[in-house]
Amino acid sequence: MGLKENLERLQQLTREAEAAGGADRVKKQRAQGRMTARERVEFLLDRGSFVELDKFKTHRITDFDMAEKKIPGDGVVTGYGTIDGRQVCIFSHDFTVFGGSLSGAFAEKVCKVMDLATKTGCPVIGLNDGSGARIQEGVVSLAGYADIFLRNVMSSGVIPQISAIMGPCAGGAVYSPAITDFIVMVRDTSYMFLTGPDVIRAATHEEVTMQELGGADAHSQKSGVCHLEADDDAGALAMIRELVSYMPSNNVEDPPFIASSDDPARIDAALDSIVPESPNKPYDMGEIIRRVVDDGHLLEVQKDYAQNMLIGFARMGGYSVGIVANQPSFLAGALDIDASVKGARFVRFCDAFNIPLVTFVDVPGFLPGTQQEFAGIIRHGAKLLYAFCEATVPKVTVITRKAYGGAYDVMSSKNIRGDFNFAYPSAEIAVMGPEQAINIVFRNELANAKDAVAERTRLANEYRKTFANPFKAAELGYIDEVIMPRDTRPKLIGALKALANKREKNPPRKHGNIPL
Repeated sequence: MGLKENLERLQQLTREAEAAGGADRVKKQRAQGRMTARERVEFLLDRGSFVELDKFKTHRITDFDMAEKKIPGDGVVTGYGTIDGRQVCIFSHDFTVFGGSLSGAFAEKVCKVMDLATKTGCPVIGLNDGSGARIQEGVVSLAGYADIFLRNVMSSGVIPQISAIMGPCAGGAVYSPAITDFIVMVRDTSYMFLTGPDVIRAATHEEVTMQELGGADAHSQKSGVCHLEADDDAGALAMIRELVSYMPSNNVEDPPFIASSDDPARIDAALDSIVPESPNKPYDMGEIIRRVVDDGHLLEVQKDYAQNMLIGFARMGGYSVGIVANQPSFLAGALDIDASVKGARFVRFCDAFNIPLVTFVDVPGFLPGTQQEFAGIIRHGAKLLYAFCEATVPKVTVITRKAYGGAYDVMSSKNIRGDFNFAYPSAEIAVMGPEQAINIVFRNELANAKDAVAERTRLANEYRKTFANPFKAAELGYIDEVIMPRDTRPKLIGALKALANKREKNPPRKHGNIPL
């Protein structure tokens, strides 16, 4: 071929690739409220920054009348670009081409861009919208998934990995997003499950729709698989852009600094009255957090799942921090299985990517009951303990009210390498609550008291004064400072600045054995 013919061929292949599955299928995709694969990439990345790779790659299937059915790109758009000027690698499934099903060529494209992300030390983002393995390729497509899974695992903790579910994601295809750090789903138009409604109906006779089984609401509220939920494609992509802004590009860099006009020395008198005097009265820990962080902004993660644990990203003095907090307005902030696992994975992500941890504590203990015990609260609660113990990033803790029993230890206490541990004057730090403690310690006195109610009140107050207060813990060095709530922001930012050059390493080992 001469130059003219090659140029014509280039233009033809480009038109075919960008036409995707054809005008009718593109129209159907948009009619469902879903962007096309290329539109998603262009929306997510900085304008004009996308560089596409393997644009003309096609499948190698010769059977099932597929030899003549070849579309350049083969159902996935791959390449790299920037978000806020920082490089990311990306792949975007194209449902209009063979239903976004994965072939050997498709997998090779995805693997190539994942390898590029690891080699160059930048986040990789997968926009999932596909029907699973391409049946016509058989084991080749299954091997392709395994190649992707291996790269997910090898890149874990090395580069941030973010998945968006923007359509179907079923069967073995769900395991790649499951291994990544964060999953964003679109309400009503996306779903993910291992076995679909038809299989479940045949096996168990249960009737369930795709959305009930694997929609964004189901995974945000029930399974915890989904970390962030959006109303539409644009909202999901905007969430990813914000999520990336809190992360470093890789595990040897620091998170980006974003200047704020919010004064680091700002005090807030309203904080003095948020924590109720009664230890049993609920309040919103989120209100304290938003009054303390830069510009009152918190990107809460998994907000509708295990709501007794609050996690998310914010900035303090311009620097990214991971927030971990008990939520007294739900189950009194007690730690249960779901809350422990939710917190543990988030702590491990922040530690892997050099994001300091700020922990707010108001925890009455672990949730009691046979259901929790039989389901393994000992093992699952230990995950959160393990995560905090293992973390070497700066760790700053504020006890706002209750910190009882083993849950006090677990929530980034001084003895598991908390760097700075503060407490409000309202904090109660003890083996158990005063009312429970006096039943054990003063059993005889209560039994012989003439006025049991008055004696119980007196003994509870005495116990609270002697043991369950922050000054006793401060006297012993378990609390570095008792602070006024209004001073929380400057105290935290000051502590984080003091820890900016922290260097701490764990013993050399292949890896620990977290109690999975």
